[in-house]
Amino acid sequence: MSSTPELESTRKKAYWVTVSSLLALIALCVAWELFIAPIRPGGSWLVLKVLPLLLIVPGIFKQRVRTYQATSLLVWLYFAEGATRASSDPALASQLMAGLEVLLTIVLFASVSIYARTYKVPKTKVA
Repeated sequence: MSSTPELESTRKKAYWVTVSSLLALIALCVAWELFIAPIRPGGSWLVLKVLPLLLIVPGIFKQRVRTYQATSLLVWLYFAEGATRASSDPALASQLMAGLEVLLTIVLFASVSIYARTYKVPKTKVA
C-alpha cells in the first residue's frame, strides 16, 4: 500500500506517543506498587502486572501492526484497574496514581489506534 507524506507523519507521531505512554505506564506501575503507594509496606506482588506490558515492548519498538492491535485490547485491563482503584482506594497517593494510570491508558489506546489505522487506509475510487 502506498503511503503519503501526511500518513507517514501521522504514523511517526503515533509511534512516538505510543512508545512514550507505554514506557510511562510501565514506570508508573512499577513505582506505584513498589515505592509510592504499595498495597503492603515494602512493596507488593502486584508489581507483576507490568509483565504483559513488558512483553509487548519489543513488538512496539519493531512497529509490528499486530502488536499495536493487541495493545489496543490489553490496555483496557489497566484502564479498568485504574478506574477501580481511583474510586475505591482510601489513600490519596494511590488515587492520584490510579488517575494517572487512567490518563496514560487513554493516551496509549488513542495512539495505538491511530498507528494501526494508518495501515488500513481505504483505497479511493477513481471515476
